Amino acid sequence: MGLFDDQAKPPEPKHAEPERPPEPTYGVKIEYAKAAEERISMTAGESREYELLVSNTGNEDDTIKVKVDLNYASEAPEPPEWTIKLWGVEEKVWDVTFTKITEKEFVLIGGGSREITLQVTCPKGARYGDKLTLIFSTTSKNDPAVSDSKTILGTARQAIIAVKTSIGHERTVADAVFARAKARDIGVFSILVPVNLRGYVLVESMNPDRLEEVIRGIRRARGIVESKGEKAIQFTDIEMYLAPKPIVSGMMEGDIVELMAGPFKGEKARVMKIDETKEEVTVELFEAMVRIPVTVPVTQVRVLQKEEEK
Repeated sequence: MGLFDDQAKPPEPKHAEPERPPEPTYGVKIEYAKAAEERISMTAGESREYELLVSNTGNEDDTIKVKVDLNYASEAPEPPEWTIKLWGVEEKVWDVTFTKITEKEFVLIGGGSREITLQVTCPKGARYGDKLTLIFSTTSKNDPAVSDSKTILGTARQAIIAVKTSIGHERTVADAVFARAKARDIGVFSILVPVNLRGYVLVESMNPDRLEEVIRGIRRARGIVESKGEKAIQFTDIEMYLAPKPIVSGMMEGDIVELMAGPFKGEKARVMKIDETKEEVTVELFEAMVRIPVTVPVTQVRVLQKEEEK
């Protein structure tokens, strides 16, 4: 036996236990890449696009199932279908309306995302008030309990079309448009011939494309003003023609005016009272020996100096 044989052997080094891999997690989220309206009103043939960002919020690669549900509401027994298209789900465009396929899937790595463009188009021939409820949903294939969705509500509305005419023939063109639209059942709600908008007729209709065909054959009509997308005419744009402002609008008590007619023509006066209902003003003459209030139609005065400018 050797001298050191009875000494204790050194302890063997301990090996660290391998770290356990994290538990797999699954998650999916849908966000709008930019601000978007989920309640929209659209004219026939008009389209809206939505930029969506679908993200895998889990730590595992996952197959994401995409589904598009469409629900229609209309007074028509067989309403025209809204066109729904998506880019980014697969290499080619996914035309939901044409293919009738409402479900697709793609793979996303853990923490990855994919941009998808969703386009909604209101059909030509849509009736006023036709509605579409579109639900765009995503679900994890590995964990079906994990999902997210976005809902878009679309309503068909009438369009306002500005028809160019020869000046002085606005009424003639309006009558012709009404007669032809009625004969072809195009669906014209109203026609406006503004007195202070020469050379134009405003038409309210559900079918601007069919209306354009009708106008092509009308004498003195010079075509339609481009009004699609951002250029679409809104009711606020024509409000001034629907409810003209009173002549006295903008006139204030204290304004200096000149009388343009009547026995005091050429005299200067101060506005003392304004009657918007009767469109009359009561003024006080500067040069009169006795300052007696005089009431005249507002059409007989013109403003020389505003009260606020003094």
